[in-house]
Amino acid sequence: MEKEAYNVAPKEAYNVAPKEAYNVSPSEKHSNESPPYDDAAKIVEDKGIRLGEAADMYGDLGSAEEYGYVTRGLKSRHIQFIALGGTIGTGLFLGIGRAFTQAGPLSILLGYTFSGVAVYAMMMSLGEMATWLPLPGAIPQFCARYVDGAMGFAVGWNNWYNSAITLCAEISAASVVIQFWNGAQDINVAAWISLIIVLIICLNIFAVSIYGEAEFCFASIKIVTIVGLIIFAFIIDLGGGPTKDRLGFRYWNHPGAMKAYKGTGSTGRFLGLFSTLVNAAFSYGGVEMVAVAAGEAENPRHNIPKAVRRVFWRILFFYVLGSLAIGVLIPYNEPRLLGAIKDGAPGGAASPWVIAIYRAGVPVLPSIINAVILTSATSSANAFLFTGSRYLYALAQNGQAPRFLLKCSKRGVPYYCICVTASISLLTYMSCSSGANIVFEWFQNLVTIANLFTWMSVSIAYIKFHAALKAQGVDRNTLIFRSPFQPYTAWFSLIFFAIVTLFNGFYVFGPFDVNSFVTAYVGIPIYFALYAFWKIFKRTKWLSPEEADITTGKAALDAADAHWPARIPRNTIEKIWFWIA
Repeated sequence: MEKEAYNVAPKEAYNVAPKEAYNVSPSEKHSNESPPYDDAAKIVEDKGIRLGEAADMYGDLGSAEEYGYVTRGLKSRHIQFIALGGTIGTGLFLGIGRAFTQAGPLSILLGYTFSGVAVYAMMMSLGEMATWLPLPGAIPQFCARYVDGAMGFAVGWNNWYNSAITLCAEISAASVVIQFWNGAQDINVAAWISLIIVLIICLNIFAVSIYGEAEFCFASIKIVTIVGLIIFAFIIDLGGGPTKDRLGFRYWNHPGAMKAYKGTGSTGRFLGLFSTLVNAAFSYGGVEMVAVAAGEAENPRHNIPKAVRRVFWRILFFYVLGSLAIGVLIPYNEPRLLGAIKDGAPGGAASPWVIAIYRAGVPVLPSIINAVILTSATSSANAFLFTGSRYLYALAQNGQAPRFLLKCSKRGVPYYCICVTASISLLTYMSCSSGANIVFEWFQNLVTIANLFTWMSVSIAYIKFHAALKAQGVDRNTLIFRSPFQPYTAWFSLIFFAIVTLFNGFYVFGPFDVNSFVTAYVGIPIYFALYAFWKIFKRTKWLSPEEADITTGKAALDAADAHWPARIPRNTIEKIWFWIA
């Protein structure tokens, strides 16, 4: 077995029995009737991968049979397309417009590029940990095992409410987008909210493969659309549109490449650039979903590294080139865009993409793009219901959430976790009275800090994981996926996100606004209150590298690796498709 090869200490060395660590107590019936398996590989061979993984996590077969476990129903193409477009929602299509008008084209390009580099650095760290141990939920378990149980508790509940609130934000945005069409404006927004909530619950509650197919289709639409918009921008910029007007970079000269924000001169331009980093954090939110889905992916040791590397292309093509395209198509002082944002115009009317299409004189495209924005918001809501439920499931495995949440259906769906997370979506009905656009903006500000704390926690967990590998005699050169320049890559992402977190609300101080201050910084005390609560309640300690649990659950995963069939392309078309998906 690999454990012996690496000379890693057995579970008993971590001073916590597996059943106690995950808050699972097998029933007397299971204790008496379950065969005395003590080898995870034998359980995988006799009972299957699903029960083998569960028994290795919970410490006995009885608990695995009592609670069930998630199933590996996400195929390679599901994982790859989730990585490319899974959580791309309204941030890229709608939210980017506000940042563009307050900072200018060069600032938005640099802001999304800088943030993209930090996000990719964080994802490489997360990818290495998720390939070593592809667990459901992943992030809370990594923090609890490698850093401190209190951090696992804090980041788990932080991620859960982040996912639940973003779920509300995307449903709210979708209800706004629908009103772009004249026929939908006379229908109460509550009807659209109800329809979307029912749809995403149905996509999640029956089987993870249904969720995977839905996200594959949604992501395909988004990928095709964004690639098409970038090509469209290139053609229009070179004068290929109906007006035959060659734009070049004229809007970078007038009104300018960088707009001063909350100041004048160089200071104002710098603050404008910094403001785009906060917007980018919202747009990139959910990028870590690949690791969350790792616990339900087929052949995760092959598919997760591939998916993590694809995040680079997602950042480059969708966010960096997308922000560049917007910057050459319209000026940051475009009256229709400013008016739409100020008035809270419905749907794609507030999207810089739609306004660019109007300016180019292409009449059919705005409705098509609005439909894509609608599917993107629905897809993102669907994705965040999935991730929120899996974070809750990971917390239950850690013994930091009620035990009944571990219960899974015969198809491996943690239905209690889905129902609890979906219940938060009822908050979206607030938009029926407050105005969906106002609620969306409030939600966006609230979850940005949660995203940043998630990414900082991942970076800290990796730094400790890196030290644990060294302390416990694991040679990183033997890892299936090894991220480069570690642990400096993780330190870079940690410092970057910490700076953005501390100064994300700089605009509230001149003049000071209490409401804006609370919105910008309320996430910080929430995170540390969660950490302090568990620290005091359970008296947890900061784990040393020698104490970090890097092995529980790994034996079954190692045994399962041999059961995944090799994908061998039979012709050129399959070779290309296997490379893509």
